[in-house]
Amino acid sequence: MKLKNVELETILTNKAKEIDFSGVIHVEDRTGAIHASAHGLSNRSDAIPNTTNTRFGIASGCKLFTAISICQLVERGAISFHSKLSSLLDHTFPHFDGEVTVHHLLTHSSGIPDYFDEDEMDDFEELWVKNPMYHMKRLEDFLPLFQYQHMKFNPGEKFHYNNAGYIVLGLIIEKIAGIPFTDYVEEHIFKPARMQDSGYFSLDRLPAKTALGYIDKEDGSWKTNSYSIPIKGGADGGAYVTAGDMAKLWKALMNGKLVSEEMLAKMTTPWIQTDNSYYGYGLWIEKAEDKIVKYHVMGYDPGVSFASGYYADSEMIVVIPSNKERGPHKLMYLLEDHI
Repeated sequence: MKLKNVELETILTNKAKEIDFSGVIHVEDRTGAIHASAHGLSNRSDAIPNTTNTRFGIASGCKLFTAISICQLVERGAISFHSKLSSLLDHTFPHFDGEVTVHHLLTHSSGIPDYFDEDEMDDFEELWVKNPMYHMKRLEDFLPLFQYQHMKFNPGEKFHYNNAGYIVLGLIIEKIAGIPFTDYVEEHIFKPARMQDSGYFSLDRLPAKTALGYIDKEDGSWKTNSYSIPIKGGADGGAYVTAGDMAKLWKALMNGKLVSEEMLAKMTTPWIQTDNSYYGYGLWIEKAEDKIVKYHVMGYDPGVSFASGYYADSEMIVVIPSNKERGPHKLMYLLEDHI
């Protein structure tokens, strides 16, 4: 069933008001965009509203970019999914298991320690008390936070979401490509996907039309996330995209512009089961009655929340970035209920 646009607009507008959503809702199908709306403010101090062309941080939503990069290098024959971490990098990891592979890192099943373990730490901001966020400019800057720690479990034993694993993947990309990770993504993913408004921007040099992330306190006060996330994003998260650009990414990926059909099949294989869904390479996979219905990515940082999905049967794409800490998933579930 396809809702009339008018009905869709009303449902989404009412829900966005109800949850005080700040961000963009972008929905398209095979024929193009069927809904695009902006809500809330990109800059509260100057009362600048969000627009459908505003850039938003998407936190871990861009682990997909890291996975695509690795898959491109595998296609070139530079590495394989079975390549072992111990043979790929010159950095010291004295307590890491020698059997950790690229596949383990991609599927969060490596067992290596994380620099931010969501089971042990509640607040991402706590990390930057001892390690000032303005020093976190390169992937190497994260290594001291985890490289000398011990394994959490044996490689391949289970799924455990791991940011450090994607930092390590980014270092592998840098070593093989010979350029900084963010340059690689901008050249080999953003350019061919025509994502002209997206990039890995430094927090102290954000370009025009970029939303500031906001952390709301229970007493009604707020602050920006300027001192709450690393100054520049990298392989585990932190790129800025427009909703339209993220839709282009899905189309480019699914239409063979970034990786081959054979490689796409590997990326979208449900390699490992999580609590209530599956994980491929850099993306989550939802099944219904043993059939894949949705590929999706999500992101959460202080002042950032993000949800985006590609629906296999209808080729529908939903992109919902926000410069607040919650909201996108409520809107996504609402859309799924009605379409």
